[in-house]
Amino acid sequence: MTAVDRRIGILFVAFIGLLGIALLRATELGTLKASSLKRAARTQQLQTVTVPAPRGTITDRHGVELAISESAADIVADPYLIKHPDTMAAQLAPLLSQPPATVQAKLSKPHTGFVYLAHLLPGDRAQAIVKLKLEGISLIPEVKRVYPRGPVASQVLGQVNWAGQGASGIEYRYDAALHGTNGLRRIVSDAIGQPISIADQRTTAPGESLKLTIDAALQDEVEQVLAGVAQTYQPEGATAVVMDPNTGEILALANWATSHPADAASPFPLEDQAVGFNYEPGSTFKAITVAGALQDGLVTPSTMFDIPPVLQVFDRTIHDAEPHGFEQLSVANILKVSSNIGADEIGAKLGAQRFGYWVHRFGFGAPTGVDLPGEDRGIVLHSSQYSGTSMANLPFGQGESVTPMQMMAAYAAIANGGILRPPRIVEAVGGKPLPMPRGRRIISSAVSTELRDMLRGVLADGGTASGAAIPGYDLSGKTGTASIAQSGGYSNSEYIASFIGFVPASHPKLLVAVVVNQPHGSIFGGSVAAPAFQKIVGWAVPYLGIDPR
Repeated sequence: MTAVDRRIGILFVAFIGLLGIALLRATELGTLKASSLKRAARTQQLQTVTVPAPRGTITDRHGVELAISESAADIVADPYLIKHPDTMAAQLAPLLSQPPATVQAKLSKPHTGFVYLAHLLPGDRAQAIVKLKLEGISLIPEVKRVYPRGPVASQVLGQVNWAGQGASGIEYRYDAALHGTNGLRRIVSDAIGQPISIADQRTTAPGESLKLTIDAALQDEVEQVLAGVAQTYQPEGATAVVMDPNTGEILALANWATSHPADAASPFPLEDQAVGFNYEPGSTFKAITVAGALQDGLVTPSTMFDIPPVLQVFDRTIHDAEPHGFEQLSVANILKVSSNIGADEIGAKLGAQRFGYWVHRFGFGAPTGVDLPGEDRGIVLHSSQYSGTSMANLPFGQGESVTPMQMMAAYAAIANGGILRPPRIVEAVGGKPLPMPRGRRIISSAVSTELRDMLRGVLADGGTASGAAIPGYDLSGKTGTASIAQSGGYSNSEYIASFIGFVPASHPKLLVAVVVNQPHGSIFGGSVAAPAFQKIVGWAVPYLGIDPR
């Protein structure tokens, strides 16, 4: 046998051996591992992906967009497939707005095949990453919540969480309507991963839109006024609400400090103080005391009371804000100069049981029913729970806790002729107008008229808010300056300053409340909150086309 024949024989034997190995491997793959390989092939070539539903748009009453949804994507990486993390990091870092070293560390993370590089990356930058065609980088379609007007009405609108669900505010309260239904999509890809067939198994259903009663321009103005109050008096917090008292529609609701709804890590509080802040209202509550006495026929606006320099009720000594001797004041003047002693004397005519009845009749101690989450009910006792000295404080607004929204609802009833109804902030859902909340009569239209007429005096010469008057405007309102309760008594340095009023007094079209928590430099409702009311009304009346007379 020649050397050539030996070589041919060796090659033949080697060929037969390799062929045998190949047949054994084919048998293994075709029988023992066939099912697992088929599953792997289907997984690589057939995918069912979730198509996120766009969240419903939130607009103001004129269609101005306050919250919208935009296409976005989560960017993920498989470190096992990435061969040059340093080069890839340099390409991705500018699009991810992250330092290259941070991106490289994620791309090089050991012992994992899944790493998040970015959450809710805007659609244009996500598409730029797609065009790079980087092996090991994938995109998960998402929808990003965007607030075009930044922090405007932030506590009202609220936030969405990582999963796109409403976490606070309107976003939370109306999450079921806003979130929509995610779609399912079947994608078949070829051997190199290119889609060859895309079919929707379930169509995406966008969330329903919400139309608020808020007026965006008025909201901007109210927030600027409140920011000015905060800059001047450095309070712990403040809130302002503007309402149409005839419908209960909230036209503006502002809180300070402000926060941006898109910033989940915002250092500012997200509490809507209009519904969540409990405070003792002070003298703004005197109108409720007077309303009950008028409705029960115990007094008229001209009924006179003897007002001593101090009033002693058991161990409690009651003073007025300004020292005075013995004097006589009518019910109207008791409101005008905000006499604590006078309010107590009117309360004494009512008695504890009837006073308690009227407090609850005006809705205090219960939620107003406004369509905002987190509404507190305040702290109001039943008359059977009063102590011997309760009626020394309660008639002038100390010893009970309310919310700004409760005060708005109560004063709206005074303004609109006697009807108490839930305030509202959502006008329509999915294009369908919501019905006006039903109200109930709590005082007569005649008593409502008498109260509005008497409250004019607060802004007249000698009234506690005379500096907030506007020439040519028929205004009514009431100041409030309340000590903050502390353990065993009341603070001598911490107060709530407030003002609530309406225009025009004869047939109110606009109701405005301003509540300032612990202002510094001045403590009185007439000097802290009433000027803010003046600025809001002075801007809103011509803007809304209201005749102020």
